[in-house]
Amino acid sequence: MYYYYPYRQDWSSVLESLNVSMNGEQMVCSMTTQLFHIPVTKNLEGNAEMHNHLVPASYHRVTALGCAKRLQSGETHESIIKAMVACVNNGLKQDKEVSKWLKVMRDNAPNEYIGFMDSVINWQKQTEQSLAYTQQLLKGMGLDSETENGEPAY
Repeated sequence: MYYYYPYRQDWSSVLESLNVSMNGEQMVCSMTTQLFHIPVTKNLEGNAEMHNHLVPASYHRVTALGCAKRLQSGETHESIIKAMVACVNNGLKQDKEVSKWLKVMRDNAPNEYIGFMDSVINWQKQTEQSLAYTQQLLKGMGLDSETENGEPAY
């Protein structure tokens, strides 16, 4: 069932913010995966654990961005909005763990990779900030994303 709104919602700000977040996510994924292929960092403490959260964080960003693109192109089904909002929230939850493990990685990185890890951490901050901004945009549009018990609405 499709819900037709009396006016077409402009999703361009949400789309732009999600694109910024996705760009940062691509950099974090690329840089931390690279470490698995460098002999001195291939077993860097925290990298495998961080990836256990980076993979679902990436999935949630990809899904939210796909939803935003569909909405911007004119689709209006309420389930698309619900999926997008839930994915933004779930991505932010995974981001907290990603950041925690990036700090562990930095603390255990060889000296010559500390600057590299600082760069990854900065990319992650940008990624999180833009996703948090997306969440604020959605709330500003009246799209509350959680149930009374604080769980994501699916």
